[in-house]
Amino acid sequence: MAAPVIADLHKPRPYTPSLWGDFFLNHSPCTPSQYSAMKDMASIRKERVRKIILAAISSSDLPMKLELVDTLQRTGVAYHFGKEIQELLCGMQGDEQGFGDDLHITASRFYLLRKHGYHVSPDVFLKFRDDRGNFASNDVNSLLALYNAAYLRTRGEEVLDDAIIFTKSRLQCMLELLEPWLAEEVRCTLETPSFRRVERVETRRYIPVYEKKSTGDEDILEFAKFDFNILQTLYCEELKALTIWWKGFKSQMDIKFARDRMVELHFWILGVVYEPQYSYSRVMLTKLLIFVSLFDDFYDNYSTTEESNIFTAAMERWGEQAAENLPANLKALYINILNTTNDIEEELKHQKNKNAELVKDFVIHVAKCYHAEVKWRDEHYVPTSVEEHLQISVRSSACMQIISFVFIFMGDVTTREVLEWALTYPKIIRSVCIVGRIGNDMVSHEREQISQHVISTVQTCTKEHEITVAEANEKLKVIIEEAWMDIVRECLHKKQPMVLLEKATDLARTMDFMYKREDAFTLPSSLKETLTSLYVNYI
Repeated sequence: MAAPVIADLHKPRPYTPSLWGDFFLNHSPCTPSQYSAMKDMASIRKERVRKIILAAISSSDLPMKLELVDTLQRTGVAYHFGKEIQELLCGMQGDEQGFGDDLHITASRFYLLRKHGYHVSPDVFLKFRDDRGNFASNDVNSLLALYNAAYLRTRGEEVLDDAIIFTKSRLQCMLELLEPWLAEEVRCTLETPSFRRVERVETRRYIPVYEKKSTGDEDILEFAKFDFNILQTLYCEELKALTIWWKGFKSQMDIKFARDRMVELHFWILGVVYEPQYSYSRVMLTKLLIFVSLFDDFYDNYSTTEESNIFTAAMERWGEQAAENLPANLKALYINILNTTNDIEEELKHQKNKNAELVKDFVIHVAKCYHAEVKWRDEHYVPTSVEEHLQISVRSSACMQIISFVFIFMGDVTTREVLEWALTYPKIIRSVCIVGRIGNDMVSHEREQISQHVISTVQTCTKEHEITVAEANEKLKVIIEEAWMDIVRECLHKKQPMVLLEKATDLARTMDFMYKREDAFTLPSSLKETLTSLYVNYI
């Protein structure tokens, strides 16, 4: 039988072209000599900062320790001092001063310890409530600290639920009375509490804020600037390599049906693994995420049932001979995905990665999950509840596969048992999927009504409860909040290494950022300022 013609792929599509084009082929933030000089100066500052941390470890000044750890994290240099920061946190865990009468200190301690997987009871906040359950404070910094701490809640922790409601109301009332810089800090926090922020984005935002603080340390500030600029230079080299690869990839086929979002996908991975030692991993993970995006576009909107069937069958067979029955366009796409994935697997094997051969398995798994949604679309399947919807749709969010790709590239910390665990969609991974799935549905609902599309969680919610879209969105926000609570709980229980749980959480943070106001991946103009600040403009 002759292969089907995919004329549908050549129709004009609503996707906007890349905003970046070949920009990173020629963009270099600094010369090699400037880069070398920055690294030398950063090395000097780093040792000065280390001395500050070592002095803090032996100190009994808890407020100073709390501020130091928070500063190191928000200025983006904490990854240099992981062992020392853990020692500081361990000391705070048994420090009874944290249960004193200072709300700011208690909240800051609670936040940092829970963020790093230490158990702290929410009962430490009971003493700060009056007879009516309100928190007795009008200090904006204490209220900010309490607001951020409360978002490290798990299900059933009512004192933290109440703290969010109270502090949100008080902070909103205080906004007009605050100095401009402090008012901006409050607005930023009310939009996204600290625990949910993408680390690199927060670093770029916070360094100029820290520079204006009269209590800021010059060595920390200068080291943070040098480190940010050094990493930015590295990221630009990665984007140059990816641009060259992507141009070659596209030249071999017609993929007008797909979103050209290479830079945005690098940012997506950067939100999960930003550290310099993962440079190779970022490049390879970006390539794999590009495949996920291609699958999403192909299966979701631009394939017939027959095309979906034959492409998925080829993916499952995995080999050049499996491409024989594919039409020319899909054959080129298939062969390029096949060759790139095999190259990544071979390089990982060369690096002695124990899980190298599983990269292929997860690529195939992504295709099969998207194919399942095509069947859902063709059968006009309508779930009766959001819960029923999520039982299926969390799998086509590809979050589990992305997390698993990251785990593989983390090296020896990831055992085969960890990846088998991930395949079962454990609670933390399912919760990350829910954050992405519902967040995406909420911001893309209106746009997707113009085309044939599988029913979204928004539509399902309106039908389940017979309510408006606006009312459905409010109900779905509650489900997202519950998913975040489950993420926190799983990090506290630590059924897997904390470094892996943190990476899963980082993916949730990145998706929260991408879908905060709109579908910033499909409509990337809203990301332009953020990406310019991360990749182009020095601090």
